[in-house]
Amino acid sequence: MSVHILGGGQSDFAVNWHRAGLGFDALIGEIITRATESARVELDEIEVVHVGNAFGQLFTGQGHLGGMPATVAPGLWGVPAARHEAACASGSMAALAAMAELEAGRYDCALVIGAELEKTVPGAQAARHMGAAAWAGHEATDTDFVWPQQFAAIADEYDRRYGLDAAHLRAVGELNITNARANPLAQTRDWAFTADSFGVDDSVNPPVAGRLRRQDCSQMTDGAAAIVLVSDRFLQRRNDVRRAEITGWGHRTVGLSLEQKFRASAEDTHVFPHLRRVVRDALDRARVGDIIDLDGVEVHDCFSMSEYVAIDHLGLTAPGESWKAIEAGDIGRGGRLPINPGGGLIGIGHPVGATGVRMLLDAYKQVTDQAGEYQIPGARRFGTLNIGGSTTTAAAFVVEAA
Repeated sequence: MSVHILGGGQSDFAVNWHRAGLGFDALIGEIITRATESARVELDEIEVVHVGNAFGQLFTGQGHLGGMPATVAPGLWGVPAARHEAACASGSMAALAAMAELEAGRYDCALVIGAELEKTVPGAQAARHMGAAAWAGHEATDTDFVWPQQFAAIADEYDRRYGLDAAHLRAVGELNITNARANPLAQTRDWAFTADSFGVDDSVNPPVAGRLRRQDCSQMTDGAAAIVLVSDRFLQRRNDVRRAEITGWGHRTVGLSLEQKFRASAEDTHVFPHLRRVVRDALDRARVGDIIDLDGVEVHDCFSMSEYVAIDHLGLTAPGESWKAIEAGDIGRGGRLPINPGGGLIGIGHPVGATGVRMLLDAYKQVTDQAGEYQIPGARRFGTLNIGGSTTTAAAFVVEAA
């Protein structure tokens, strides 16, 4: 049984929904309309809904978001729905759950939504909320800014094992923000930057944690993305639709603690061997021999360091040698393996629960030639790599043109 993406939609990640006086009802209502119109399906064709959301209660007080689609779209009244949480990988978990139900034959048409509202509180409080995805009370207890500190620690570990030049991290941030200028839904598309914005001038690009500076970090973002997934049986009834197929997937989970992960991989070639395995799982299921056989990848650059990690764990370089792909231009739109051609999390934005779904949507757009100005010419096979926490939850997909 194959699973196909019929279409989907993304909200404008530059919109501050709280400032506009709008909540999850408006956000999810909009994204349902965008996704169903793109996929050309009616609400009465949707048989199950899966919602990815990480921090709904903390930022808005609203939990039970599986019930929100039926709240705002009466056509979904009575349709089974559930919410999934795995920090920044919540959207991918929602997609995997929907795929499993389609493959099992329970349903033939699923709506997968990822949504997050993060601008409801001041920045420091928002950062504390995000810290709930670490091992609360056991790590990063001396800071409100848990995730910059955690990924700065990963940079230090890379430096200890292989050596690391922070200039390569700044190059990743600059590339993603540059790519986002071509993306009409990117949070940073109209932001003003100069060359100094990506340099070492503390007044322009101030330090945040360790080696990480402001432009190494994704921003607090409001937004949602949704895709419509269908089975082979659905296509027997509706073979007129533009679609892509999810041909491979991987999903692995390890412990919450970053130090645990470092200890577990002390004798391994990779800092996060489970991350390498999740990529290989997806490629093997898709019957893809090497990562370079893909036409591009959406990776999880919550920080420039997480993309640096992704590059060598994808297998584009040897362990610890991600800098070679950066210097060679391999990850640019015209490179050997374009990464985040629409801007990634740093450029597009990172509404946590939406990110995994947005990645799948962008992969679908690429292989169906619908990515507009950030289209990779001739793309037929695209990958995604989505992580939650300090790589605690990892998911990867391969999406191919039908």
